[in-house]
Amino acid sequence: MNHINHIFFDLDHTLWDFETNSDIAFEAIFKKYGVNANMDKFLNYYRGINEKYWKLYRDEKVTQEELRVGRLKDTFTKIKYQVDLQLIDNLSVDYIEYLPKNNQLFEGTFEILEHLKPKYKMHIITNGFNEVQFKKIENSGLTTYFDKIITSESVGVKKPNPIIFQYALDQAKATSSESIMIGDNWEADIMGAKNAGLDVIFCNFNNESVSANIKSVKNLLELKQYL
Repeated sequence: MNHINHIFFDLDHTLWDFETNSDIAFEAIFKKYGVNANMDKFLNYYRGINEKYWKLYRDEKVTQEELRVGRLKDTFTKIKYQVDLQLIDNLSVDYIEYLPKNNQLFEGTFEILEHLKPKYKMHIITNGFNEVQFKKIENSGLTTYFDKIITSESVGVKKPNPIIFQYALDQAKATSSESIMIGDNWEADIMGAKNAGLDVIFCNFNNESVSANIKSVKNLLELKQYL
């Protein structure tokens, strides 16, 4: 890996522990609005529904607003808990406000960033919303590690679209041949970056079956074997 000078990280589910922080945010806003739904049941269904909506969002099939509201509406419908549209709207707004206040990172995040910082220029490419992602990065103490923060909202396209990777390379003054993408989403991060000419490392935190020709790690500290 001596040819690598630039590392591009995904944020959510890669460095920033989205599921844990999301669960905490929901507990807070449910308490605020007196929502008495079974929390474990809600979260169990929400995770899959949220993933479905993010795929639709990446594929330009739903808007940002449809993602925010639809994932909540569908989850409440699934668990048969009656809520009105005003409450769903309030929850969707407060969720975005509360989410970046909780900043659990995956184990080893700071250790691996400290290990990499002297040797590489590091950047983030994220499909998240500007208003939330920059708060997450700042509030969790990640700002000083990264040179460029690229959001899909600022570029106008989302991973895996090759345009966002080329935009990130241009912003970082990097070439694809000297760059590597590290992320957890097979379609958006790994296939997207490969198709844009970058090397890749898959954060295989869920222990999926992975092709032998793809570098993968099961925790962040295993990145040391590659970088």
